[in-house]
Amino acid sequence: MQKQIIRRDVTELLSTSLPPLLARVYAARGITSENEIARQLKGLHHYTHLKDIEVAAHLLADAIVEQKKILIVGDFDCDGATSSALGVLAIRAMGGQVDYLVPNRFEYGYGLTPEIVTVAESYQPQVLVTVDNGISSLSGVAAARARGWQVVVTDHHLAGRELPDADAIVNPNQPDCPFPGKNTAGVGIIFYVMCALRTELNQRGWFDHHPAFNPFELLDLVALGTVADVVSLDKNNRILAHQGLARIRAGHCRPGIKALIDISGRSQSRLVASDLGFALGPRLNAAGRLDDMSTGIELLLTPHIEQAREIASELDSLNRDRKDIETGMQQEALAELAKLNLDKETELPWGISLYQQGWHQGVIGILASRIKDKLHRPVIAFAAADNGELKGSARSVKGLHMRDALDTIAREHPELIIKFGGHAMAAGLSIKQDGLTAFSDCFDKVVREQLDADALEAEIHTDGTLENHDFTLQTAQMLRDAGPWGQSFPEPCFDGRFQLIQQRLVGQKHLKMVLKIPDSEFYLDGIAFNIDPQLWPNPAIHRIRAVYKLDINEFRGQQSLQLLVDYFEPVA
Repeated sequence: MQKQIIRRDVTELLSTSLPPLLARVYAARGITSENEIARQLKGLHHYTHLKDIEVAAHLLADAIVEQKKILIVGDFDCDGATSSALGVLAIRAMGGQVDYLVPNRFEYGYGLTPEIVTVAESYQPQVLVTVDNGISSLSGVAAARARGWQVVVTDHHLAGRELPDADAIVNPNQPDCPFPGKNTAGVGIIFYVMCALRTELNQRGWFDHHPAFNPFELLDLVALGTVADVVSLDKNNRILAHQGLARIRAGHCRPGIKALIDISGRSQSRLVASDLGFALGPRLNAAGRLDDMSTGIELLLTPHIEQAREIASELDSLNRDRKDIETGMQQEALAELAKLNLDKETELPWGISLYQQGWHQGVIGILASRIKDKLHRPVIAFAAADNGELKGSARSVKGLHMRDALDTIAREHPELIIKFGGHAMAAGLSIKQDGLTAFSDCFDKVVREQLDADALEAEIHTDGTLENHDFTLQTAQMLRDAGPWGQSFPEPCFDGRFQLIQQRLVGQKHLKMVLKIPDSEFYLDGIAFNIDPQLWPNPAIHRIRAVYKLDINEFRGQQSLQLLVDYFEPVA
């Protein structure tokens, strides 16, 4: 698919002492003052703005003082794993009795369900805390409270029309919560709760007789969970990610994170946000996708580097298996969609629903994301569950709020969706197996009602062209240091025309290039990952238009400038 390259608008440059290129990049992301790019901890939103947080802190402080058993119920993705680990580490450090439980996605599905409450009975909890889930767990919370347990819900997902009857709900996206950080990930919410808990215990004089605790020591976990959950990197999340990355680079991180860095071949001292999202996060997620996320949580909890390396190796192997499974599923999905494209009388749906028998529940989210990226249409991929239902994972494009779209279907056709939840760009749902065709038609109809044809055109937004003098290691380092970059605060990328001097495949599917800036003596190394080896190399093409990022390539202790080519097309 050829893509439309659009340069980001820059209406007014920042009036700062920043280098002009950096000022332009920030301005294109809506930064209007230097205060918005400050990354000190003092710039964080204060926890007191979170509704119910002081109620939660008081309840948990009582539990610690009275030595009640606390059980954390987490989610099976990276945000859920880091949230669970952070809650366990913090409560134990403050002298509490705490354990954790993560639902097996293949047996119990998502969130605090009555079935999970039954499993939780074996832990004999008196206080139950959800992390990264719970806002839609009405029956689960009711089942827990019926057993006499106190329940604290900490979550960040969008609330439904009815809230669970918990003792406290800490979620910036619940009604009447004034906390401005609506994009905070689940790990960020439990971090704030632990900060409030520490303050509450301190006011009671608890730390006069117990070891001191600093919640900021756990910011490495907050950074990993925040970036891996692909929440918008607004100012508050950028502070959390930056401070966590700074701790990791300085060597102040959990042994499990150190082990993930090593096995993914990254440099700890030069780690950036994209490494968290594309190298560490997927390996941790692999546990929840294919096996049991308890493995990932144990990695984050262990204080022993050797044990961490053993677990990280296991997760790396699971991640390779996940890639193999995903590749097969993607080929099957594309083959099915190709049949539709070949049928001249059948238009490709605007909202795509995919299902094949044998697809793996743990990988459908990645599959939906990959197909969405290829076709630039909202996609829901389904897999069969053991209970006769289909579990779906949905990914959206700009302009379609996925959770609201599912809510529309649920209101208009209440018989189709068993349950759903999620965000604007990603959601999960369950439907009956025999309702797939009807659901697919409804989903396509809702997408057509809420999008126009222009929204289906793939776009790449760039920061314009670079001057010849900008192609330096110093510029690449400046842009790297100016992050963290991520969702809704994208890493700077540029576009330009180049002569294609050399091209060759490396690693079977990556195109290594030597590029020359026209009418100059500038030669640059470039690499494009995961290209179609049937199309490239192409010796007939000598000029390209490319969208790229400046990167620093390190080899045998030497650094060199390299262009990471995200997209390229031939030009005359």
